[in-house]
Amino acid sequence: MSAPATAAPALPLRRWILDLGATAVLVLVALVGFWPTFAGPSFLPAAVGGLLLGLGVAAVSAWRRWGILIIAGLTIVAYFVFGGALALPHTAIAGVIPSLETLQKLALGPVTAWKQMLTTVAPVAAADDHLLVPFLLALVASVTTASLALRLPSVTWALIPAGLVLILVIALGTPEPAFPLVQGLVFAIGAIAWLALRQLWAPQNSAISVSEIDPSRAAQMRMRRLLAGAAVLAVAAGAGVAGSAVASPGETRHVFRDVIIPPFDIRDYPSPLQAFRKNVRDDADKTLFTVRGLPKGARMRIAVMDQYDGMVYNVTDGGPESSSAFTPLRSNMAPDAEGIPVTLQVEIDEYAGVWVPDAGAVSQISFTGDRAEELRRGTFYNPDTGTAVATTRLTGGDTYTVDTVMPAEIDDDQLAEVDFGKVAQPKQSNVPEELTTLAAETVADAESPIEQVRALETMLSDGGFFSHGLQGEVLSRAGHTAERISTLVGGDQMIGDDEQYSVAMALLAREVGIPARVVMGYYPEEEDAGEAEFEATGDDVHAWVEVNFDGIGWLTFNPTPPEDQVPNDQNTKPRVDPKPQVLQPPPPPQEPVDLPPTLPDDRKSEDEVLNILGILGLILAVGGVTLAILAILASPFIVIGAWKAARRRSRRNAARTSDRISGGWDELTDRAVDYGARLAPGGTRVEEAAIVADSLAVPRATALAERADAEVFGPTEPRPEDVEAFWAEVDEIVGGLGAEAGFWKRWKARISLRSLLGGTAVSRGLQGLKEAAAARVRREPGTIENTNTPTAPTVESETP
Repeated sequence: MSAPATAAPALPLRRWILDLGATAVLVLVALVGFWPTFAGPSFLPAAVGGLLLGLGVAAVSAWRRWGILIIAGLTIVAYFVFGGALALPHTAIAGVIPSLETLQKLALGPVTAWKQMLTTVAPVAAADDHLLVPFLLALVASVTTASLALRLPSVTWALIPAGLVLILVIALGTPEPAFPLVQGLVFAIGAIAWLALRQLWAPQNSAISVSEIDPSRAAQMRMRRLLAGAAVLAVAAGAGVAGSAVASPGETRHVFRDVIIPPFDIRDYPSPLQAFRKNVRDDADKTLFTVRGLPKGARMRIAVMDQYDGMVYNVTDGGPESSSAFTPLRSNMAPDAEGIPVTLQVEIDEYAGVWVPDAGAVSQISFTGDRAEELRRGTFYNPDTGTAVATTRLTGGDTYTVDTVMPAEIDDDQLAEVDFGKVAQPKQSNVPEELTTLAAETVADAESPIEQVRALETMLSDGGFFSHGLQGEVLSRAGHTAERISTLVGGDQMIGDDEQYSVAMALLAREVGIPARVVMGYYPEEEDAGEAEFEATGDDVHAWVEVNFDGIGWLTFNPTPPEDQVPNDQNTKPRVDPKPQVLQPPPPPQEPVDLPPTLPDDRKSEDEVLNILGILGLILAVGGVTLAILAILASPFIVIGAWKAARRRSRRNAARTSDRISGGWDELTDRAVDYGARLAPGGTRVEEAAIVADSLAVPRATALAERADAEVFGPTEPRPEDVEAFWAEVDEIVGGLGAEAGFWKRWKARISLRSLLGGTAVSRGLQGLKEAAAARVRREPGTIENTNTPTAPTVESETP
């Protein structure tokens, strides 16, 4: 008996091991590029889990010879069944069973997960649903790569999806590579070795049949091939090492997140320093918020300002020269912070605004209460400055927890040999001219960086007087414009409060190259510091200066005079050697206050890019949701098509050639049933052919039925070429049915369930229901029956 001609030959075990193993190595090596994005191996369980699932789907599908529709269906099922445990364990029941929230996030993940990762500054947290990206990439890449490798004679096609994964991981990652040398070498060597072994094991590529030569000669030839392959791999590895050694280490790698701007603009919110005097005047006796767990000497910060334009000290939005960058809230926002971990519990009372009070190097902000989810989604944090902004505004009753790290105290002796840090800050503009000379004279005698800062701090705190300018106090105008600061340092006496003195010191420091910025916040009086609770009022609002030192960070300085250092009859004399007062003209009226003249073009271009990206993102989101809905709606038809394709494949690949002939006839009758032919169960092929020929006008069916009977019941098994010819005629007849039918009739036949349910229990049940309904119709009024004579015929009305 001849072997089946249409069944694909079984793959040897070594081929399975090679293809699946090489796929696992290449995909895993590509996914390792996510290491800097997640700041460690937290993504590996999701990636490895997706990889193993993909290999399993590809292997089972190749073994069973299933088509692309079944492979796609199995991949989707694996994604939804195992996605909760591997990528979203915090939403799953017991960390394993998918919940409604899990299924919802998995359904939206293929559309939204990429955007969420790209709009979050790395390192991203595994607990923020970002594991969906490596899980989905690993699953799809392993299914595609392994399926192509196991089904195609050339492995070259399988390298394409593996290479695309490598490119996608780089594009979705960070500019800092993970392990570029090792990653590149392993991927290149693995791909070359895979190609070489597949080429070596292909029998049709042997120039000389090993069975025709001496065994010792055959062993020698195999050894030569192995040595040649090893030499090629060694040369490739050496070239890779040499190339990486001579490559420019300063070359920047550009990724997607470099051009995607987070959906937040800090310029929409005025600087809180503008309302400093209002807080002092109107909220002095109001409890704004309560903090529990604030250590002694710590301060609650609401905003950090590092850009001055002559009118306002602003909170910047991450421009090219700024140290700021606002991103959505996430966990582990300060992975490198050193100090004492502290948990603060904050309850908002009469405080209202967008600036979120926090302290230290914040690791995580967790909102609680009725508005927790709304606040979490609308809050953005700048890890460089520690400023948090709630776009939905904090109101009374809001509560949240701050997990933070409080830095250790540093004294001046520890800073004696420490230089200033090198940090990028926005340029200052419209600074009073006399500040440059005053700053240079003040730090002239200082011998170290810390002495320079102390000289500026002491000049202001010891040489000035304190006044809020409220009723009963010495006149002191609010504001920190260039004119107000010029009046402060150039007048006979320096009179002001935290707002003026902190801005003056920061401007003076920047004029002599000291990295400084202004901070606004709240802290208790010294005698109340360290208590269990701190009830912040308007009387506790302050502004101070922070200066950056190399290797240490930002340290706090207080240039404001003590509140009891006020002018009176004994100390109203002018300062010794006062500086001439030079009033600065106000900035040109045509220049907006919140747009410095140095950055208008850049900001305009950023807005245009943001608008374009927003439109593209909306289009992609709508398109992705639409495709998902269409896929769900089309899934029943896909299942029907896959079912019919599987039955056809099973019939054509039967072990016995006679069974393949029988399967070909069954395939013809199934398609005829789908097109409307009424075939009685248990009929012979000739009887079925007569019905098909009569109902569908296919006279060739009768001759084909007689041929099938001759082949099946003949003395010998049909030859493979006879099977191929029979199936070719079947396909020709079926194709003719579709060609003669209209478009809708063809589609109706393709999705019909009649051929699939024929002869099943479901079909018999439906037929029984139909017969019962017909019997009830006969007994309804309107029919004429002679009930007195059992043998009398029944007269029924005929339905045309």
